Amino acid sequence: MRILLALGGNAMTSPDGKARPEDQIAAATEAMEAVADLVAAGVDVVITHGNGPQVGNLLVKNELAATVVPPVPLDWCGAQTQGTLGDILMNALDGALAARGVARPSAALVTRTRVDAADPAFAKPSKPVGRYLPADEARTMIEHGETWEDRGERGWRRMVASPEPLEVLDAPAAVALVEAGFVVIANGGGGIPTVRRPDGTLAGVEAVIDKDLGAALLAQAIEVDLLVIATDVAHAVLGFGTPEARDIGEVTLDQMRSYAAEGHFAGGSMGPKVDAVCRFVAESGRRGVITDLGSILAAADGRAGTIVTPN
Repeated sequence: MRILLALGGNAMTSPDGKARPEDQIAAATEAMEAVADLVAAGVDVVITHGNGPQVGNLLVKNELAATVVPPVPLDWCGAQTQGTLGDILMNALDGALAARGVARPSAALVTRTRVDAADPAFAKPSKPVGRYLPADEARTMIEHGETWEDRGERGWRRMVASPEPLEVLDAPAAVALVEAGFVVIANGGGGIPTVRRPDGTLAGVEAVIDKDLGAALLAQAIEVDLLVIATDVAHAVLGFGTPEARDIGEVTLDQMRSYAAEGHFAGGSMGPKVDAVCRFVAESGRRGVITDLGSILAAADGRAGTIVTPN
């Protein structure tokens, strides 16, 4: 069995959201315990992960140093965090596997995701990233070519494009590593946003890709049997925050899409996860699951989480 496990941002920071190096190492160590259980059970695992807090830290460094050195572009930030988090996750996983007496190598792959240079998202950047700044500090970043928006009393916020992911360019490398026996970490943060120029060459671009949609695209490309999106709750919920709230167990693709159309899932949290799972199920004809890290072994057996099945 081959599983793609998509780790949410909460899996790479402390419970209160801090992203100091020691917080990230501790969170990765905990997350890889669950992954090691899957590997020990004989499952081939590919891991992808969020990188929002880590990119946010790099953006702060950009801002503080902007009068001294040019800011690092967003695609470089994505590549750097893929490398750093890949190192942390490999170390944690190797330790967890050794404790179980399992000999399985791991590999982290710096991964690019192709987007369309003509995607409408580039014409009007609308995704906020990073922290709020006062007008004079934002002006410095604008002079470096960035797009910032006045958000009133809180200050100015950087706005970037979030184009639709089209192709995981390095998926064949991930497949080769899996077939060679590696646990693979790939496509972190949805992948490094990359466009193909008219002459056929590739270039990174200033954008961010939704990590859950990137996970669904990678899952299709490497033909996994199951996509598991791990978050901080055991199930998606209908009527969240109301007295009528109830967990969703096993559900068909059409029913899940109907729930989404009714507005049950918040756009900034559960909504993208539901969308990603539904896309994977529709394209692959296989199952997708939303659950928490502690339930992923049971989810692999169909015993836990919100399980979306083909119609």
